[in-house]
Amino acid sequence: MDLASIYYLGVTLALFGIFAAIVVRTYRKSARERGEAPKYRMLDED
Repeated sequence: MDLASIYYLGVTLALFGIFAAIVVRTYRKSARERGEAPKYRMLDED
């Protein structure tokens, strides 16, 4: 592998890592922080 392909591989892996971190942080938030109503209230018949 030459230097350019190692550079492109590193940049690609760095971008993938940033994307994965954003996805993990988004889905780790609770439903209240995302502004969603709790599911049990939506199913309540009262």
